[in-house]
Parts: sequence; C-alpha cells; structure tokens
Amino acid sequence: MLDRSKAPEFQEIGDISLKEPVKKQFPNGLPVYVFHSPEQELVRIEWIFENRYLDAQNENPLLNSALSALLKEGTMSMSSAEIADKVDFYGAFLVPEYSFDVTSLSLYTLNRHSQVLLPLVKDILTEASIPQEELETYLRNNKQKFQVSIQKNDYLARRKFYNLVFGENNRYGRTPKIGDYDAINRDQLIALYQKEIVPDNCTLIVSGNVSDHLMNELEQIFGLEWQQAAVVASNDSPTLVSEASALAYEEKENALQSAIRLGCQTISRIHPDYPALQFVNTLLGGFFGSRLMRNIREEKGYTYSIGSAVATLKYTGFLTIATEVGVDVTNATLVEIEKEINLLKTTLASNEEVELVKTYMEGSMLGSLESIFSHADKFKSVLLNDMSLTYYSYYMEQIKHMTPEKVRAIANKYFDFEQMVKVVVGKFNQLEPIHQAVVN
Repeated sequence: MLDRSKAPEFQEIGDISLKEPVKKQFPNGLPVYVFHSPEQELVRIEWIFENRYLDAQNENPLLNSALSALLKEGTMSMSSAEIADKVDFYGAFLVPEYSFDVTSLSLYTLNRHSQVLLPLVKDILTEASIPQEELETYLRNNKQKFQVSIQKNDYLARRKFYNLVFGENNRYGRTPKIGDYDAINRDQLIALYQKEIVPDNCTLIVSGNVSDHLMNELEQIFGLEWQQAAVVASNDSPTLVSEASALAYEEKENALQSAIRLGCQTISRIHPDYPALQFVNTLLGGFFGSRLMRNIREEKGYTYSIGSAVATLKYTGFLTIATEVGVDVTNATLVEIEKEINLLKTTLASNEEVELVKTYMEGSMLGSLESIFSHADKFKSVLLNDMSLTYYSYYMEQIKHMTPEKVRAIANKYFDFEQMVKVVVGKFNQLEPIHQAVVN
C-alpha cells in the first residue's frame, strides 16, 4: 500500500518527447503540418501569414494589427453579425491574432461542423470586404483606448523602449501615434490584404482530432479552390538601429510611481547560446524566486513586481527588464538593478541556485506540453525561425549542463548595463546621474 506520509522520491527530468507533425503540400503549394490526436475531440486549424514590408519607411504601424482585427468583420456575402452568429451557432471559435512577424486566423471546432465552417473561413480569406462602417468603429474604439493608454507611465515607457532599442524606421521600433489612426483608410487595408492573405504567404497547421474527411475538405477548399495570386517579394531584413546606453527620462509632475524599462537587442533563438541566455535571464529576473524579485521586492520593498525577459523575433532578439516603483526610489532601483547584473558577471552563483533554476526551467518546459495543441505551438515557434523540433532537445541539454561558471561567462557576454537602453517615465526624487552600483 502507498505510504502517503512519505514524499515521493525526487527524480531528475529526462529527455522530452515532442510529437512530430506529418507534413503535406496541397496542389497550390500550400504547406500543411498535421498533429493528429484521436483522443482530442476538438480540432484547431491555423492559417499563418507572414507580415511583409518590415522596413517600409512610411508604413503605418497600425496597418497589420487593424487588418488582423477586421478580417472577420464582413465579406462580400456576409456581414460581421452573420459571421459571428454562424460561428457561435456551431459552438466554434474563430480567433485572429497579430504579432510583429505574423498574422494568423485560428478555427477551433468539431470535425462534424467543418463542412459549414471551412467555406466560411475560405470566404474570409478570399472575399473579406473590410466594411467602412466596421473600420470606423474599430478606429474610434482603439483611438479612445490609445488616448487612455498614453496617460499610463508603463505604456509610455514600453513605447519609448521599443523606439530606442530597434529604431523607428521598422515595425519593431515604430510605435503608433494619434495621427496614425486618422491616416488609415480602407484602400490601404484592402491592398495589404490582397498582398499578404494569399496561399504563397500562408502556412497551415492542423492539430487535434484530424480525420481523413477533414483533410480531404481542407485540400479541396484551400488546396484546389484557393488559387495563387501574383507573387509579391518580401522585403529584406529590416535595418535595426539601437541607441545604446541612452537614458530617456520623461517627467510626470504628479506621478506617485515611475515606470522603468531597461534592455537591449540580443541574440535570437537561432543562436546556439540562446538557451543559456534564457537560463541566466531566468536567474536574474525570469521567475518569482529570481534575484531581482528577492532584492528589489522582498528585501527593499521598492515594488510589487519586477521581472526580466528574453524574447525572440524573426530578425533579432531582445532583453528587457521592467518594473514600477515609488518615485522616491527610482534612482535607487536603477542602482540595484545594475548591482545585480554586475554580481552575475563577477561572482559565481551557488550550485544550489543553479540547480533551482534548472529544475524550474525543465519543469516549465514539461508543464507547457499539456495537449496536442501545445505540441503544435512548440513546433510553430521553431518553424517561424526556420528551425526543427530538435531545437528543444538541444535546449534541454543546454539547460541540464549549465554551471556557475557558464552563468558568469554568459552574463559577461550578453549583459552590459552601460550599453542598455534605460527608460524612466515618472519622476526622480532628485535629478542626479545614475550612480555606479557597488558590488559587495
């Protein structure tokens, strides 16, 4: 009999097992990746489109996000209300999503409703009308949200951070202004729709209970009936210009808190050091037991939350540290952040701390694989970086072999406080230069 008075024995996490998709190609050239799981009742179908023209100097930064939001707001034969009613009637979800590099449309449904819902999606992807009335409503609502957001210190700090880290001549660094909402028109969105929502710019990922009947329907509707448009070449990689070591300070006279953002461009997932960089970032500020949380939240009481993150984009990656603190400790917080970064670079972490971060990161990876949809998400992440699923085996291997010496080496290679962009929106208790942190 199981003795519940004793805790289970500790076991190290071994290799992870990720499901490989079955790759197909439809007659029109559309690549399709299938993750079949018969025990899953639902099926998720994702149409993923690359956002092109990343370095267009005069591109309105709202264009792609507006197109994504308005995709399902009307077609030549159906209104937005009719589309919503049909999707709801069959208990499905139709979700448009936008990120810096891709726009996607995801359908969650049961197999038995595919013969009704797939033609609906085809109508959206080929005959979207982007009605003027829906566009005006979208712009009016989002303009109001923008006007509210720019009153918030954290929003202003995030905008300025992207401006300085990437430069304002590309989609990563260009942030919307109030005039951009007035500058968008339906013709621009239709032109972008005709260039980007096309088969040669699309990848299809199907996961869940994928029946043969469903695949035949998909091939008929999106492989035979969905014809290629004229091929439009993508732009070259964007020009990214970072204002290294810049300190941007915007004073808010009556502020009670200051929003702080620090960071820089760094390597992306395709670089062999990326898992190790993620490890060091996690130790610094990537989980609740991190050094920044222990120092600035628990010991100093300067903030409720502080964290750091490493993110990967198609053409670059970036590191960011973010928090909000009382105005009386704005400068002190910057000093403590610098101190923690310098400690990583000069003093070996303890074996216990390194093992704790290993366990956390390995457990997080396992916890993220809860369903077939999670496996499809992991695949999508590497696919968009032109990588394979072998990356995750490499990732786990790198995490497993992290040492205090490797932590220090990576910190010295990628964490340079002097070269980081620093943004403060709020108020310094007294305006003075950022002091050098003293490492004890």
